[in-house]
Amino acid sequence: MDDIALSTQFIALAVLLLVSAFFSIAETSMMALNRYRLKALVRLGNRGARLTAGLLAQTDRLLGVILLGNNLVNAAAAVLVSVITVRLFGENEIALAGGTLIVTFLILVFSEITPKVIGASYAEKIALPAAFVLKPLLKALYPVVWFVNLFVQTLLWLFRLRPATATESKLTPEELRTLVLEAGNYIPKKHQSILLNLFDLESITVDDVMTPRNQIEALDIDAPPEVLRQQIATAYHRRLPVYERQPDNIVGIILVRRLLNIGSNEEITADHLRQIMREPYFIPSGTPLFTQLQQFQEHQDRLCFVVDEYGELMGLLTLEDIVEELIGEFATHSPLQPAGFHRQDDGTFLVEGGSLLRELNRKLGYRFPLDGPKTINGLILEHLQDIPEPGVSLKLAGQLMDIVQTQDRVVKVVRLAAPAGSATAPTSGH
Repeated sequence: MDDIALSTQFIALAVLLLVSAFFSIAETSMMALNRYRLKALVRLGNRGARLTAGLLAQTDRLLGVILLGNNLVNAAAAVLVSVITVRLFGENEIALAGGTLIVTFLILVFSEITPKVIGASYAEKIALPAAFVLKPLLKALYPVVWFVNLFVQTLLWLFRLRPATATESKLTPEELRTLVLEAGNYIPKKHQSILLNLFDLESITVDDVMTPRNQIEALDIDAPPEVLRQQIATAYHRRLPVYERQPDNIVGIILVRRLLNIGSNEEITADHLRQIMREPYFIPSGTPLFTQLQQFQEHQDRLCFVVDEYGELMGLLTLEDIVEELIGEFATHSPLQPAGFHRQDDGTFLVEGGSLLRELNRKLGYRFPLDGPKTINGLILEHLQDIPEPGVSLKLAGQLMDIVQTQDRVVKVVRLAAPAGSATAPTSGH
């Protein structure tokens, strides 16, 4: 190589370093590319995306051609630096060692680390154009790549390793949740909340959102006609459960609008109610909320009753309750339901004993456990194993609380210290 000008050799070295940098930046950008973004671009007909997807579908061949080219170029650069060193300083061992250090430094900085950092930062902008170079290069070097991969596949077989293909990569529910949380700049806050609530539907059961049986507005079929008329005239809901003898014995459901056209002189009797009421729909306690949503769709119904393993009535669930779990509250609540919670001037909250723990966690930022009792009253009774007296203070789940009022063997009102970061909490519940 003594016939080649020294300046030409330096230019050749620079070209080799640039080619090595190309292989490094292409490798990193290809591996760092967002596969789901790539699939979206393929569906949109992007040619570079189609080429890139084809290369990534055969990762062993892609890495084979990149690493083959990269190692050949780096080896050529090392040889060229040795030639330049000998030409400038002769066959001096110290000079050759220095040349080796210099070429190693140049390759690390200009052909490895810097290109790979850039490739990881701008994966999509680099990988798609690089595919137009790598695709024909793979075709040209395919015999060599195939030969090298024979040894690779043999080693993988000996170690009983089976590399995963691109099609086997699937997102878990937790990974999907993380994607939604990190996509704050692209998904409106309300839409983000709906998506996160949708992920929770499978883990939430009907027990978490049902209306407890002591808050169900229902008609007594044996009540006098004037009482029935008064109840129907002042009904808060469009559908009313009908019970016989005791509130737990639900015998049907009536649509209030079917009784509104009855004249003021006509009586609403038990026989009349039996003619127009529908069969009640019962579901077992513990049914996942998403499963029940599907069952509502299949049964063409909007209301059901939750019963325990002994067939005892536990509560009532409507389609609106499930929808509110997804998009938040959009309707006013029945006067029969607790007032929820009220923020006091000192920052504490007065909370009704029947308030759901999930609602307190979600709206006020508390961290009450959800794998046991569903209400604050149930949580306190389970912990104390007794009915507390007003004025009793305790600490549950790291939260200080005072019993304000008890009545009929239940805790009616509790005072909760404000949770951390509750400065923007609402002033009242519901």
